[in-house]
Amino acid sequence: MNSKPQEDNISKSSDEPLTSLSQLVEKLNGSPTKEFVSIARNVDLVTSDVSDFATWSTKKYTRNCIEINDRFELILLCWEPGQKTPIHDHGGEECWVYFVNSEFEEIIYEKVGSALREKTTLAVVPGSVTFMSDFMGVHSLHNTGGQRGFSVHLYAKPITSCNIFNVDSAKFELIEMKYDTQIELI
Repeated sequence: MNSKPQEDNISKSSDEPLTSLSQLVEKLNGSPTKEFVSIARNVDLVTSDVSDFATWSTKKYTRNCIEINDRFELILLCWEPGQKTPIHDHGGEECWVYFVNSEFEEIIYEKVGSALREKTTLAVVPGSVTFMSDFMGVHSLHNTGGQRGFSVHLYAKPITSCNIFNVDSAKFELIEMKYDTQIELI
């Protein structure tokens, strides 16, 4: 298992930064999927750029849909301190995550027979962009900071279902994905 600070596993581009959700959606809508990695490199959001769209729950992080179409899905996750995802895959799709604020931990696991083994643990700081795809394994995210956190998730094609690891049965279960809100950008 590796444990290292992760400032960015996708380096920044020299293109103009995308400093609003509206700019990000417009750029994604006007670009082919193969450019999503360079677009993710140019995201430069701060808390005030996303806080008007926040919803909160003390029970779990919230999933707030920013944009969904046949090519991509963009969602804002809102995290209370200590909240985390279950271990999950991405339904075969690629995923880029931009961490707006707070500190997070990403743990990547590999399947070894019917068991999981922790492969990498990354400490992620605000402004970082990470990438995940099922060929890399499965993962979980955890808001380890002492504050509410925001992360923006871009999926190349929407994810309507994914496999979640049930720790009680030690097996993966297919679940349907749901949103807490649908955001309307002005």
